Amino acid sequence: MERRVAIIGAGTSGLVACKYLLEFGFSPTVFEVDDGVGGLWRHTMESTKLQSNKQGYQFMDFPWPSSVKENNPNHNQVLQYLNSYAEHFSLIPYIRFNSKVIDIDYVGGESSEEMKSWEYWGGNGRPFCSKGTWHISVQHTKNLSLEVHKAEFVVLCIGKYSGFPNIPEFPPGQGPEVFNGKVMHSMDYSNLDNETATELVKGKRVTIIGSQKSALDLAAECANANGVTNPCTIIQRTSYWFFPDFNSWGVIVGFLYFNRFAELFVHKPGEPFFLGLLATLLSPMRWGISKVLENILKWKLPLKKYGLVPNHSFLHDLSTCLLGVFPDNFFDKLKEGTILIKNSQSFSFCREGVMIDGESKPIESDLVIFATGYKGDEKIKNIFKSPIFQNYIVGPATSTVPLYREIIHPRIPQLAIIGYADSVSNIFASEIRSLWLLHFLNGNVELPSIRDMEKNVKEWEENMKRYGGTYSWKSCIASWGIWYNDQLCKDIKSNPRRKNGFFAEWFEPYGLTDYVGLTRK
Repeated sequence: MERRVAIIGAGTSGLVACKYLLEFGFSPTVFEVDDGVGGLWRHTMESTKLQSNKQGYQFMDFPWPSSVKENNPNHNQVLQYLNSYAEHFSLIPYIRFNSKVIDIDYVGGESSEEMKSWEYWGGNGRPFCSKGTWHISVQHTKNLSLEVHKAEFVVLCIGKYSGFPNIPEFPPGQGPEVFNGKVMHSMDYSNLDNETATELVKGKRVTIIGSQKSALDLAAECANANGVTNPCTIIQRTSYWFFPDFNSWGVIVGFLYFNRFAELFVHKPGEPFFLGLLATLLSPMRWGISKVLENILKWKLPLKKYGLVPNHSFLHDLSTCLLGVFPDNFFDKLKEGTILIKNSQSFSFCREGVMIDGESKPIESDLVIFATGYKGDEKIKNIFKSPIFQNYIVGPATSTVPLYREIIHPRIPQLAIIGYADSVSNIFASEIRSLWLLHFLNGNVELPSIRDMEKNVKEWEENMKRYGGTYSWKSCIASWGIWYNDQLCKDIKSNPRRKNGFFAEWFEPYGLTDYVGLTRK
């Protein structure tokens, strides 16, 4: 059987997957809808920069160049870094740019009845084992020609924060259709070039719906463009825990949460009885640490004054990868009145703007921007042509995308997904998952039965719901990232203990540098 591998997407996940495929002797084909690499970093706002310092966002074997002095490089510097990575490892010749994947279809394989009876993934647990071939329908974005490419294995690296914007639904007569101004999603705003985006908001009364990172960044850009003449209004339903910066705070959080000792405080998927009992006994300490950080943030920042105190714990946002960093000078803008914050559980449109709870007059607006996130599950679901695979990949609304090791679906053969589950450093998470995948493709990882994989997936989902609640769909592994990496290391027969000495192993934060030199072949 041939071993053709196709990668869909040339963002960070697609690039690192391509690099490891080449290193392991494969010759992949990468399909990318844009005319360059970088994924989301090609479609960001002018003010976007790394929230963490650059040491936490880099490839294991490709450090940032010495010419980048900033701790938090801007989006252009990140994009240049990703381009340098692709050029350094000669990835560009394997990428087909301006190639939009319409759908993928598993053709010529076993019947659905046969596949349901499988005991092991793909029939026997091996990556290149089934009769079927993936047919990848690709449209060239320039001339709109359509081609079908074939591959024995597909790696989806399409992310979940693009493509399918999440737009709230409204009763008849209360939605954007009654508004006299313009309505758009932050995705469309981010796709504009900087000059066009500035012209769009300049001189306008802008209202932003949302309260996560993109909403705050948007508000800061509007405030810079309009000042106090036309203040930008944020309508938020829920506040989240944000830092003034992540350079000093990241060190604190690292020692409090991102080491082996800290992970003793939380329940972990598949943990033995003793570790579960220990996590229960240490829960008061877990609660106390969270409260200390919350109180420090409330003391350092005027959160209460501006209605920015979350009604949930710091640990909740950490466990759902919702922690963020305030834009530069954000509280100065609140103080001078160039940004206004309104808290409301519901809102509706009228001719003049937006109506919110408790106010008789509308927020008069010329432009309303939804910063309300994306439907990442729908994006992954819709790339499959088969309704059966669509149902496999996206179950009930309360479920996560069911991936074993956050990489493969137990019942979809010859396919992997890299970059879906969130982590503290997504670039490193994609790299270690790509490394695991390539060991699997080379026959160095033995999968359990489908039944055991599904049991494992369920354990991880229940653990995410324990700490993430309604946000468990984000598949965030930040609170037990070391535990997760341990599983990957054991699978590829590498030592999961990456530090020297007892104290370092248990109390120093774990990061990507600890995994440099991880066995690759």
